[in-house]
Amino acid sequence: MNIDIQSIKQRFGIIGNNPLINHALEVAASVASTELTVLIFGESGTGKEIFSKIIHQLSPRKHGKFIAINCGAIPEGTIDSELFGHEKGSFTGAHEARQGYFEVTDGGTIFLDEIGELPLGTQARLLRVLELGEYIRVGSSKPLKTNVRVVAATNINLLDAINLGKFRKDLYYRLSTVPIEVPPLRERGEDIYLLFRKFTSDFSEKYRSEPVTLDNEAKEVLLNFRFPGNIRQLKNICEQVSVLEKGKIIQADSLKKYLPEPQTSTLPALYTMGNPGGNEYTERELLYKFLFEMKRDMFELKKIVYEMSKGEKVNLQNLEDKDEIFGSDDPKEMPLHDVEKKKDTIEIDTPIAEQMPQSLSLQENEKELILKALAKNKNRRNKAARELGISERTLYRKLIEYDIES
Repeated sequence: MNIDIQSIKQRFGIIGNNPLINHALEVAASVASTELTVLIFGESGTGKEIFSKIIHQLSPRKHGKFIAINCGAIPEGTIDSELFGHEKGSFTGAHEARQGYFEVTDGGTIFLDEIGELPLGTQARLLRVLELGEYIRVGSSKPLKTNVRVVAATNINLLDAINLGKFRKDLYYRLSTVPIEVPPLRERGEDIYLLFRKFTSDFSEKYRSEPVTLDNEAKEVLLNFRFPGNIRQLKNICEQVSVLEKGKIIQADSLKKYLPEPQTSTLPALYTMGNPGGNEYTERELLYKFLFEMKRDMFELKKIVYEMSKGEKVNLQNLEDKDEIFGSDDPKEMPLHDVEKKKDTIEIDTPIAEQMPQSLSLQENEKELILKALAKNKNRRNKAARELGISERTLYRKLIEYDIES
């Protein structure tokens, strides 16, 4: 099959020559003539819906109906009725029977955007449509047939949703017969500037003004911006610049006024332990974890001292690393090799309140843990970060925050 990507771009108004977007278009054009189910991946604002329209318009179903549905915008209580229809009296307010989208679009294509927002019950109904080509109206027991092609899209990781029990595994594999990944704008290089020129040109016609242009420095600023809102965000920025800027040659400082600052926060950052599907802990949770481990180690130390005070033999195997945990002259924190010298000064039945760190400030205890980890690992940040269970970048940020030299 000979696919003319440029003609597809012209027909559907797609701007750019990035290899990633070209590959996505090739896959969409190749699969359009089949009846395969397609799942489109991509961040919000990347233009996933246009790919569903390409698939429909290049398919034998192009003369049938095309309906795009945002699954996240329909309330959970009515989405089954919207998709599959309902019978009269099936629920309060159902004064007459109603056709659902799968009935209305028979012979056409239905685009389910944000498929990950579907309730689990609706997912089971959708799976039946994909497997058997039939559905049941709400309030009915009679199965109805439909011949609809489903194209779905999501901006979340559905495998993560499966692990969390929020998405059916069988539906995922049934939907993703052919996956298409739409790249985020920040990965499309010079396409960003091409889109900027196209949007500003369109807005100059709309508002009957001269198109704006960027100087070289402003262009670099534009290309280096990450655009979390992707094409939708770029288009909004272009409209603002076209309307509000009096000078038509935009400099870097002027452009930066329309680019939002990167979102920064002093709140504890999420750090993923292991693979992306693993457990996530905040720095605060990790700190509590370390505090409880310190408390446990102190109990172990008290047990050793108690046994030594009774003249019993103490098994020090696997306790080599304990020396690094206790590093002050406080008897409760002293190294194991000094326990014998100080054992008479240690109170065996120390109240629990005294077993906790003297300061309850999270910042002070966090700083102390970092200092101990650095001392134990001879100021090697990568090993200290691994010891603390945080990323090296987070550790570096904490060193600056607490003014720690290493």
